[in-house]
Amino acid sequence: MSAPAPGDHQLPDPAQYTDRLAEDGVDVVRVVYPDLLGTDRARDVLLGHLPTACAHGLAFCRAVYHTTPRGGVVPVAGGLEAGLPDILVRPDLTTLRTLPWEPGVATCLGEVVDPSTGEPAPESPRDLLRGVLARYAARDLVPVVGPELEYFLCEADPLAPGGWRRYSTASGVVYTAGLRADPDNHLLRLLRLLRDLDIGVSNGNHEFDGAQFEINLVHSEALDAADRAFRLKSSVKELARHEGRLATFMAKPFNDAGGSGFHLHLSCAGPDGANAFDDPEGPDGLSATARHAVAGLLAHAPALAALANPTVNSYKRFGPDTLAPWLVDWGLDNRSAMVRVPPERGEGARLELRLGDASANPYLLVAGTLAACLLGIEAAEEPPAALEGYGYDTARATVLPAGLPAALDALEADAALCQALGKDFVAAYLTYKRDEVQRFHSHVTDWEFTEYAYHL
Repeated sequence: MSAPAPGDHQLPDPAQYTDRLAEDGVDVVRVVYPDLLGTDRARDVLLGHLPTACAHGLAFCRAVYHTTPRGGVVPVAGGLEAGLPDILVRPDLTTLRTLPWEPGVATCLGEVVDPSTGEPAPESPRDLLRGVLARYAARDLVPVVGPELEYFLCEADPLAPGGWRRYSTASGVVYTAGLRADPDNHLLRLLRLLRDLDIGVSNGNHEFDGAQFEINLVHSEALDAADRAFRLKSSVKELARHEGRLATFMAKPFNDAGGSGFHLHLSCAGPDGANAFDDPEGPDGLSATARHAVAGLLAHAPALAALANPTVNSYKRFGPDTLAPWLVDWGLDNRSAMVRVPPERGEGARLELRLGDASANPYLLVAGTLAACLLGIEAAEEPPAALEGYGYDTARATVLPAGLPAALDALEADAALCQALGKDFVAAYLTYKRDEVQRFHSHVTDWEFTEYAYHL
């Protein structure tokens, strides 16, 4: 078994697709790729110009990877100091989907190439994941991932902080569906459109807090799962805009509500195609491969937090009794643990990493998680005893980084994980994220003014 090296992707002849697209009434193809944040960057291409875009690529400034959510450009190597050079993005027509909510428009993912080297840009999230998967292929393992994502839906309100309020304030409606907590049937409408987009959406429900929803995706091989999670987040946000609303995957958007998670269910197929995490004779029914993967996640969790919890806001989601893991531990069917092993065995044997929040870039979260698991598998490490009972006891487990600066420091200090992810990527990511920290610490917040201005 082998995987293509990063940058080694044969894209199909567009002539195989253009006639069919025209027959289906499509006259525009939206070519999309993820930036460092995991949000979509794109260009709409008229169908008649698609062959040229495929042959030559679409030119974007490489500094798009270094652009902040509010439009600043961070001085990451290869961007400003290099004169703002190009990257080229070629449409991957094997990923074409017709947009059910945009008549005449289809969308596909783009393959990113640095024209000066012919290789992917170091910041390309999809290619970072491909590099990790190549290491699994060398061990005849195929990671399988099932993403679960939560988000808040908001209504425009000029009197609310930030101009948005929660779509619903109903309480006690976790794990419900219908008008009880969704008075405009937002979720039903969304599920049907996402089904028609064909990205493997399986189900959805209202979550714990008012106006919070969860949508689950089916399991698949890791790159496909990350692609679908990326497209899910982009689609949910776009469909909310069609409703005049805001869907946010921000980790914790409201002081009086919990946060939104991005949980990953993970297993591996072995050389025979069977689940390599299952072993009826092993401790707790888990194979050595599964136990070593758990150990790797625990060993590299502080560094992994920089990818799984990638914003200043992320760490406000953590704390006692939040059901957001802030201690490094694992447990058997225990939702208060960072790594939960669900009760299924056989083909259903898997790990659930509950560390990530919804703001995480799907590609970086999956790549970092798999890299940490693989380091544990390669080292043949055994995890400590599983957590018993309700967690959040600092006497029993190590505390994760309490903020983004500490998580970034942990990533930089984790030489093995940095090597697995690629030093050029890690350097770019650290520079980009430390700029975010610096900007936050120099910004005067509403809390500070309310706390101090009248009395001091």
